[in-house]
Amino acid sequence: MSDVKLDLSSFSAHYGEARDKFLSAAKALNAPLAAYTNPNKGPKGETLTTDLAWIGPEDAAKVAVLISATHGVEGFCGSGAQVAWMRSDAARRLPPDVAVLVIHAINPYGFAWIRRVTEEGVDLNRNHVDFTKPLPENPGYAELADAFVPAEIEGPVLEAALAKLKAWRERHGDAAYYRAYSAGQYTHPDGVFYGGAGPTWSRRTTEAICQRFLARRRYVAGVDFHTGLGPHGYGDPICHHPVGSPALARALAWYGDSLTGSTLGTTSSFARDGLSGVGYVRALPGVEVNFVTLEYGTYPREQGHKAFREDHWLHRPANAGSFDTDKGRRIKAQIRKQFYPDLDAWKEMVLWRAFQVVRQTVDGLGAER
Repeated sequence: MSDVKLDLSSFSAHYGEARDKFLSAAKALNAPLAAYTNPNKGPKGETLTTDLAWIGPEDAAKVAVLISATHGVEGFCGSGAQVAWMRSDAARRLPPDVAVLVIHAINPYGFAWIRRVTEEGVDLNRNHVDFTKPLPENPGYAELADAFVPAEIEGPVLEAALAKLKAWRERHGDAAYYRAYSAGQYTHPDGVFYGGAGPTWSRRTTEAICQRFLARRRYVAGVDFHTGLGPHGYGDPICHHPVGSPALARALAWYGDSLTGSTLGTTSSFARDGLSGVGYVRALPGVEVNFVTLEYGTYPREQGHKAFREDHWLHRPANAGSFDTDKGRRIKAQIRKQFYPDLDAWKEMVLWRAFQVVRQTVDGLGAER
């Protein structure tokens, strides 16, 4: 791991700074750039874009794809890892016939506004479903929707909501509770883990990127940077490829025993439907696709539930006047901290693991024939 340089200056305080650092790192590599402009503006009226940098031979048959900000606020971590890797010697020493496509801020709205969701209020990692078919059902969520995001986030209304959740959890068990909460739902647009009523701008942009840059490759391997689940600072490579598939066999060979997965029964993630990795597979027929989510732990899951609840409450139209208040600022600081612990020790752990997983991905691609 001689290429690892714990360059903590690669991390940024806000979306605009992160974008500037990404573009600067790409230009230092003489990497061709592309950009997709989101139709919305940031909190200061700034333009929001998904930016791409291509590193390596244009005609490479094998491409690693590094993705940040699928869940917008988690882009603080992913962008920092991308920039640090692009600044390192590793970005200048790729195996033959291997390129790296770095996708910065696929959900720029969520990154800029410090939200996990897109401008449509959608969890992008639940949005990659076939909307021409019946949508996945989540009866547990439907039963608890008004308690997951209650009308008020303090006082008797909140207390009643928490009591309802506690009773349901005791009756059905932790696994059913977490599945109801986070597996994804398609019935409550102002709720948590909402998968949407159709493809979001970020999904359509992902599909456009696949067609423009990846459709004629032989192998594509995605590493999607996420935060918020697992032990503090630990980077867990999570895979959802089917048991017995060539993709899962490759992932196990590349990442070894640290790989976890839903089909292996070894991950605590309850996401199943609409995942970005499934979107890449669907968008790239005929291409051998590998995909892992590199998930970094931050703080306890229940603390994250509170951050979700309050952020979703804040962004309901009825509460728009709360943004520029002490309560609104507290809520934004809370969700930022939950998904981006602004601590040097945590950032060092992020970078070590990021360099390792990207190296394993690039080397794995280089060994494929």
